[in-house]
Amino acid sequence: MPKMDGYTCAKRIRALPDPEKANIPIIAVTANSFKEDEEKAIAAGMNGHISKPIQINKLMEMMEKISVLLV
Repeated sequence: MPKMDGYTCAKRIRALPDPEKANIPIIAVTANSFKEDEEKAIAAGMNGHISKPIQINKLMEMMEKISVLLV
């Protein structure tokens, strides 16, 4: 992203005063696939982390996992 990275963006979203907006699902989609990258995404407030190239089955699993949190 040109003006801010995804970690900063996730932190700003989580800090929004409107709880509905602040709690939207956020999944990091990145070429950075190390455990530290996943930990950094979760620490920034993201709900999950998927590395590229995207594997559809893993994306679907992640979406299912996150949908349970929304209920």
